[in-house]
Amino acid sequence: MYWRQNAVVTKTPASIADILRNPLWLADRYNPEFDAVHFRHVDRDQHRIATFLTEEYLGKSVSPVIIKRDEALAAQSVQAPVHFIFHSAFCCSTLLARALDVPGVAMGLKEPVILNDIVAWRQRGGDPRQIGQSLDSVLRLLARPLAPCEAVVIKPSNVCNGLAEAMMALRPDARALLLYAPLPLFLGSVAKKGMWGRLWVRELLVKQLKEGFVDLGFSDEDYLGLTDLQAAAVGWLAQQALFMRMTARFGKARVATLDSEILLSAPTETIGRLSTHFALGLSSDRVAAIVAGPAFTRHSKFDGAFNTQARVAEQENAADVHSEEIQKVSAWAAVIAENNAIAMRLPISLLD
Repeated sequence: MYWRQNAVVTKTPASIADILRNPLWLADRYNPEFDAVHFRHVDRDQHRIATFLTEEYLGKSVSPVIIKRDEALAAQSVQAPVHFIFHSAFCCSTLLARALDVPGVAMGLKEPVILNDIVAWRQRGGDPRQIGQSLDSVLRLLARPLAPCEAVVIKPSNVCNGLAEAMMALRPDARALLLYAPLPLFLGSVAKKGMWGRLWVRELLVKQLKEGFVDLGFSDEDYLGLTDLQAAAVGWLAQQALFMRMTARFGKARVATLDSEILLSAPTETIGRLSTHFALGLSSDRVAAIVAGPAFTRHSKFDGAFNTQARVAEQENAADVHSEEIQKVSAWAAVIAENNAIAMRLPISLLD
């Protein structure tokens, strides 16, 4: 085990067991070349404040503790129950992960970048068997509860959705929420972000294509001819198709789906049902406190005051400015969905 500081590697005074016993040392990055995990110290307040568990929000880790994967696994003892929030972006997934910061009950891990490292390795052509072993190890290392008896709810980036089925297979006791926004609202969210939103959906589609994630009957030339919002719709449909496969494969006992607008219109019922789905045992008073708390009253990414009415106003503004494009792409995508038997509204709703 080593402590890296100012580009100099020295022995750390802490033992591997000390690091693994202390859940405030987050499994932050994975280096497949050396089969090593980088740990960084992240306390609960930092988890709470950070939008995502990435350098952009946590800051650059200048002094990670670097431990060989097998040594880290050998030293780990306690594991929490693990559940997942898989999502297709712009659908309040960060809000839900923040809502599950309930000391003594659960902690939501918001897009831990170590899972992105596994995805990037896979896209570079890593050996599938080794990727599976490392993914299993990373999930174990993320499953260290911040406090005794807490569950860990992992919200991966949607870039990781290609591994969603594998994660569920590796954790047979885990349950998942499959969260999505209706397509017109998703397209409006992309459009209102301007050039960066449009660039992001194209980058996502490229990654999905590399993983063989998209099977909608298009040729490579067809993808080059898509508009930005058509590319966004193709990515959304690919994720919707994945979520349909997961509902069929894992069934109601392990997965539930949720439309983001239902979440916002019925937050109390949603959190109550999610507590049951993830076996969190939240009382009605705690559910009410969560709904009245910052997860539902502060912007999940910019921390200003925010509520359902503000979100609706944003959506309406985006729809007004880009209405013609959104309507035409939504109609086009509906035909693609019908031709590929993809449901625009998913089965096994959390609130059914």
